Amino acid sequence: MPEQHTEIPDNTAVRVALWRALHIEADPPPHVLTDEVGLRLADPGDDWRRRPDMEPRSTARYRAGVVARARFVEDLVMEQAARGVGQYVILGAGLDTFAQRRPDVAGRLRVFEVDQPATQEWKRGRLEALGLGVPDRLRLVPVDFEAGDSWPDRLAGAGFDPGRPAVVASTGVSMYLTEEANAATLRQVASLAPGTTLAMTFQAPLDHVVEEDRLARQAAQDGARTSGTPFISFFTPPQMLAMARDAGFSEVRHVSADVLNDRYFTGRTDGLHTSNAEEFLVATV
Repeated sequence: MPEQHTEIPDNTAVRVALWRALHIEADPPPHVLTDEVGLRLADPGDDWRRRPDMEPRSTARYRAGVVARARFVEDLVMEQAARGVGQYVILGAGLDTFAQRRPDVAGRLRVFEVDQPATQEWKRGRLEALGLGVPDRLRLVPVDFEAGDSWPDRLAGAGFDPGRPAVVASTGVSMYLTEEANAATLRQVASLAPGTTLAMTFQAPLDHVVEEDRLARQAAQDGARTSGTPFISFFTPPQMLAMARDAGFSEVRHVSADVLNDRYFTGRTDGLHTSNAEEFLVATV
């Protein structure tokens, strides 16, 4: 019998996994992302759909944003893998399920999931309990950020080759970090091998969010503060691009919500689309 783990991931990681599952149940096809593994990992109980943050209409923009950002990163990983990039690093992995859902791509990569030690221990236990296990191509990399652990050092210890290019993804993380911590992350990724690509989401200041989404965004900020994980950092696209250039990236670009909507939500009859509250930086070393 696998060892039982009582630690659970943070509420944000669970919410993201449940929104991805809700996309399949509440939104008609075509689905931007099909992820049923995350729900099995989270194991939230039969009443999870009754949670206030799972109400289909009021959470539609958040749900759309979560599936769009995951799909965008996966498309980028597939594009880079086709070019011969063999390493994929997920910072703040939470309940990411790429390695389980896309063995066709993950089998050609070494996937490194970086997160807090308790979360990684919990996830390993859940994967074993579900009979999925942790294949050699997947490395769960525990990093105690509060204790000052260096994630690049921990990555190297887990088999990451800093001399070879990688795709590095950081989604839904930057707003919880200080500006200094975000700048440090950018510098660390920019120090990796030439050809490395970073895909990183960032939250816009409230006055840059389209008016129809401001109340929902303010509610999200208030909820995050109440739960003890307040939003700390907000960036306009020019600010984020400037930070990436200062960090040492050779090429930087802003991927807007309009681009994501055109790519993943065009032609839908239900009006599902994402908000400009969260957008992407894509930067290349």
